[in-house]
Amino acid sequence: MTEVDASLVRRKLARITRNLEDLSTVQSLEFERYIEDRFRHKGTERILQETVESAVDVNLHLLKAAGLPPSQDYFRSFVEVGRHGVIALALAERLAPSTGLRNRLVHEYDTIDDRRVLDAVGDAVQDFGEYVAAVEGWLTERGL
Repeated sequence: MTEVDASLVRRKLARITRNLEDLSTVQSLEFERYIEDRFRHKGTERILQETVESAVDVNLHLLKAAGLPPSQDYFRSFVEVGRHGVIALALAERLAPSTGLRNRLVHEYDTIDDRRVLDAVGDAVQDFGEYVAAVEGWLTERGL
């Protein structure tokens, strides 16, 4: 078991929060307006990717600090922090699939469905906002 590096976790949470602020400016856009602005479009993809990666970094750090074996994959990292009470299990189950979108964006497995990406923005703003609050609450409860 290692010690939780609260400053590392909070840096990652701050990045997620900044990203959610940026994403909130996109979530209400009409699809045509979103898709016509390539920089906004590609920037949204990158911000979503970075948001998921930052949360996964937090998950993996907290699991390691708890002395748990490394998660099998990014998806399971959310489920495991949910099972260990860092975040609500229902929230973990909503967030875990975001890793699939992250993988499609990074590895370009298939053609990216731009509508699906734009639709994911609203969910990300809501769910990752809850994630940040839950992890911060977990740290605070432990005096970290």
